[in-house]
Amino acid sequence: MAQKARQTRATRPARTQANSKSRAGAGRQSTAGRGSEPSVHRAAATANGRDGDRDAAGGMGLEASGAILGANPFLGIDFTGLMAAAGVWLGNLGRRPARLVNRTAGGVVELGKIAIGRSDIAPERSDRRFVDPAWAEHPALHRVMQAYLLVSSSLQELVGDAELDPLTERRARYAVMLLTDAAAPTNSLVTNPAAIKRAYDTAGISLVRGTRNFVNDLRTNGAMPSMVDKRPFEVGRNIAVSKGAVVYRDEVIELIQYAPTTDTAYQRPLVLIPPQINKYYILDLAPDRSFVEYAVSQGIPVFAISWRNPTVEHRDWSLDTYVQACLDAILAATEITKSSDCNLFGACAGGITMALLMGQLAARGSDMVNSATFAVTIMDTHAPSMLGMFSSPAMIAAAIRRSRKKGYLDGGEMSRIFAWLRPNDLVWNYWVNNYLMGNDPPAFDILFWNADATRLPAGLHAGFLELFSGDPLREPGALEVLGTPIDLEKVTAPTYVVAGVTDHIVPWMAAYGATQTLGGPSQFVLSSSGHIQSLINPPGNPKASYHTDGPETADPREWLAEATQFRGSWWEHWAQWIGARSGERARRAQQLGSERYPPMDPAPGRYVHQT
Repeated sequence: MAQKARQTRATRPARTQANSKSRAGAGRQSTAGRGSEPSVHRAAATANGRDGDRDAAGGMGLEASGAILGANPFLGIDFTGLMAAAGVWLGNLGRRPARLVNRTAGGVVELGKIAIGRSDIAPERSDRRFVDPAWAEHPALHRVMQAYLLVSSSLQELVGDAELDPLTERRARYAVMLLTDAAAPTNSLVTNPAAIKRAYDTAGISLVRGTRNFVNDLRTNGAMPSMVDKRPFEVGRNIAVSKGAVVYRDEVIELIQYAPTTDTAYQRPLVLIPPQINKYYILDLAPDRSFVEYAVSQGIPVFAISWRNPTVEHRDWSLDTYVQACLDAILAATEITKSSDCNLFGACAGGITMALLMGQLAARGSDMVNSATFAVTIMDTHAPSMLGMFSSPAMIAAAIRRSRKKGYLDGGEMSRIFAWLRPNDLVWNYWVNNYLMGNDPPAFDILFWNADATRLPAGLHAGFLELFSGDPLREPGALEVLGTPIDLEKVTAPTYVVAGVTDHIVPWMAAYGATQTLGGPSQFVLSSSGHIQSLINPPGNPKASYHTDGPETADPREWLAEATQFRGSWWEHWAQWIGARSGERARRAQQLGSERYPPMDPAPGRYVHQT
C-alpha cells in the first residue's frame, strides 16, 4: 500500500514553547530510564525502615520504570539466532584479519596507558554502575573499571568491523551486550566497593539479607532478582482508586464507568482499551498520576475495559473474541450516555486491537467511532525494534507452538525472559541491590503493575504474532476481522497518535506508521519519555516535553526536524484535542449506568483481582 502524508494540527496549548524548531537531541534514541523521565511514585515506607536504602532503591526504581517492557505479548529471545549471529560475526572477522589486528593493537596500547595511569577512559555520565567514589579514587579499582570499559567498547567496535547485514549486526551487538553486562566488575562482591563497605558497616548483616533475598527469588521468582517490593500496594486501596462502577460484564471483560468529578461533562464517551497482557490499571495508577482521574477531571465521560485473566479453558479466544468484546463495550457506553458514537483510546496491544475494530466497523460502513487515540502502539511491524530483532518465521512458529501446547502465554514468565533484553537495568541492577547490598527492591507503582502480569490465550497470542508475518496492517484485505476483510485505509476517523522518543519496545518511528496506515487526519505527538512513562505523564513535571505540529510527510525524521517542542505533558495537549471531539457539555448524570446496564460492583471490579 502506498504511503501517504496526512497531518492535521491541534490547537496549541497555552504553555511556554521551547526550542521552537528543534532538530537535534529529541531525535536521538537514548537508553530508556537514563534521561529525563516523569517522576514515579514511590511508597512512603518499607517494612525495615532503612531510609538510606529506600532513597537508593527509589533512584534505581525510577531508572527501571523507564526500562520495563510493559505490555509485551509477542516473542521470547531467540538464543539459537543469537548464537548463529555470533558465529557469522566471528566468521566475518576471521576473513578480515587486518581489522582484528589493528583493533587488538589499539587495545593493547590503551591497556598500557591504563596500567601506568594515563588513560582517559571514563564511564558515561548516565552509567550508574560506577558512581561510588572508589572507582575514581582507588588506583586498582579505577584500572579494573577502565579495562572493563575498554574491552566492552572494543567488542562492540569489532561487531561494526565485521560488516554484517543490519539484522545480524543487531543480534551480534545484543549477544556482546549480554556477555559484557554480565562481566561487569560491579556484579561481583569482591570488586564492588559499595557492597564491600556495606558488608563492613553492617557487620555482615547485608550479606545475610542478600542471601535471604536470593533464596526467596530462587523459590518464588524463577531465579530472577525481584524488581519490586509489592507489600505497600493493594489494588483498590492505593492503586486503581478512581471512583466508578462496573456497568457491564461478560466472560471476557468488565466495563467500568467512572464517576464524574465536574459539574458538567461532555456528551460523547471515551472508551479505554488497555493492553491484554497486563492489568488495565496502568491507566489508573495512584492519585495524581492516573490518566483516568485526569480525563474525568476534564469533563470526559470515561469508560475502561478490564480484561479477564484467561486460563487454559479460554485457549481458543482469538483477536475476533477481543474485538467483539470491545464492540460490546462501545454499545454499552453509548447506550448509557445516550450518544450515537464514542471516542476510543487504545494503549500498546490494546491499540492494535482498536485498529482492527475500527477497520471492521469501516468495512461495515459504521460511524460508531468518532475519534481514536493510539498510545505507544506499533503500527509499522517492519520498523526496527526489539521485537523485530527476534521476529523470524521460525521464531514466530516456535512461539505459537509453545503457547498452543500450554493453552496460554504466561505474562509473568514472559516478563522474566524479556528482562534480559535490558540486562543492566532489569537484571544486574537488582542483582547488586538485592543480593550484594542486601536491600529490598524499590516500591514503585509502575513496577508493581508490571509484576501484576496476566495470561494471554493461545489464540490471541497467535493472532498478534501473525501481524508480524509480512505487513498485514498496511495491506488491504490481508486481515479478516469478525468475518470481514478490512482495509485500514478506509478508517477515516481522526486519530491522535502518541509515542515515546526513548521507547525501546515501540520505537517512535514504528508508532508514526499509524499516521500513514489509517485513512483519516492524524495528529502525531512525540513525548520525551519511554514506553510506559509516555502513558504515565501527568502535568507538573518540569522536565517533561513533547514535539508536535510537524509537517505532512511520510518520513518520521523529516517530521521531527520540523516539529515544534513544547514544555509540559502531552496529556494537556490531548485534553484540548479530545475536548473538541467530545460534543457539547451538559449537567452531569446523577447516577452511573442505565436501566439496561445497571451498576454492579464498585471499581475496580472483580476481574482485576484474578490471578
